[in-house]
Amino acid sequence: QVQLVESGGGSVQAGGSLRLSCVASGTIFRFNTMSWYRQAPGKQRELVALFGSGGTTNYADSVKGRFTISRDSAKNTLYLQMNSLKPEDTAVYYCHLWLLNGITSWGNGTLVTVSS
Repeated sequence: QVQLVESGGGSVQAGGSLRLSCVASGTIFRFNTMSWYRQAPGKQRELVALFGSGGTTNYADSVKGRFTISRDSAKNTLYLQMNSLKPEDTAVYYCHLWLLNGITSWGNGTLVTVSS
């Protein structure tokens, strides 16, 4: 079982930036997707950004142009650079991994709070 640990959350004013990190235990050789999700209070968890095995990326419309997902395979780390943050970006952000063997894993989340 792969364990994921997120970090980098915090409180920031609108317009600010944060970079989230997700470190995976063990070496990940083959995966389908590595993703960032978020869940705001009272709302369902939603996909924010996805990193495919071929290096393709996809973003929710609400974050396009502001967030960037990237991966450092040598460090087993997934990143989410978040710029021009808005109050509606306030949520707990979760890292998700989907391996080729079908195993999926979630991190425990990191809280991002954006004040106006």
